[in-house]
Amino acid sequence: MTQMVDLPVVKGVKNIPVEEMFTSGHRTCQGCESALVMRLMVKAAGDRTIVVGSTGCMYVANTTYYTTPWVVPWMHTQLGSSGSAATGTAAGLKALMRKGKMKDEPINVIAFCGDGGGMDMGLSAISASLTHPEYNHLVLLYDNESYANTDIQVSGGSPWGANSTFSPPGKVKRIMNTRWKKNMVPMLAAGHPECRYLATACGSYGLDMTNKVRRSLTIGGPTFIHSIDPCPKGWDYDPKFSHELGMLSIETGLWVLYEIIDGELILNGPSKAIAKGMRRRKPVEEYLVRQGRFAHFTPEDTKYVQDKVDEMWERWWGPGIIPINIKEE
Repeated sequence: MTQMVDLPVVKGVKNIPVEEMFTSGHRTCQGCESALVMRLMVKAAGDRTIVVGSTGCMYVANTTYYTTPWVVPWMHTQLGSSGSAATGTAAGLKALMRKGKMKDEPINVIAFCGDGGGMDMGLSAISASLTHPEYNHLVLLYDNESYANTDIQVSGGSPWGANSTFSPPGKVKRIMNTRWKKNMVPMLAAGHPECRYLATACGSYGLDMTNKVRRSLTIGGPTFIHSIDPCPKGWDYDPKFSHELGMLSIETGLWVLYEIIDGELILNGPSKAIAKGMRRRKPVEEYLVRQGRFAHFTPEDTKYVQDKVDEMWERWWGPGIIPINIKEE
């Protein structure tokens, strides 16, 4: 295994690195949380990093002709190939160092993908990348809960009932998207028990995200982080509320912050406080009513979502993580 970059845990927001590796020059929408995630991701990783980005919002918005916000080396890869690109880049670096064609030094490899490119089309490639413990890399999935780059179509990350260009509510059928959000991290954790680090994150909790990126890059082998990213365009809200909606997704219990380190589950931040009874979950209505994509919801629809979240927290083995229960004889 190649050397690992020394990235100590950051204690306190004031100690987050000042250096910027994702700067001006991008064309993301006002209030784009995914841009913040990119900034935090590479700020945490540092300048000895190669970023590989699959097609999606963060590819199109960050690569205008002759313009890029990336200070570190960056490469585009195809929509469903973030896992393949991560493994290939890490393997290529390892081979070049072994042959003496480049300096043998620790270099971070990060591949990012959106929910369409990661949860749907790129799922098999991500799964394959996690089966190669000899290659150190991180796959970070930024999830704005739709195919936002191609005008807001439903993806495997889209929440139940959300209005989109392909699932608009109508007079005959109000709820068009009847699928619950795909549960990525638990699926990958269960299927790849040798993967040493998997986690969820949210850019609204910058210190938590910074340290998760650092832990993922220093533990060794392939790792995975799934971040929820409020999207003003796709979620239909005033851009100034992105940070607040990210927090609400966690405070209502819809999104759970946790890490799985060497098979051990650790809840983080507000999710940990909620699980320990030190903090009450806010009603999901506070989250739903702030977004135009749920404007067609009736009280019954809101209750359906609330009941599902309550079940997730009260009946699952792990809230938002393990939906399997032992049948009582």
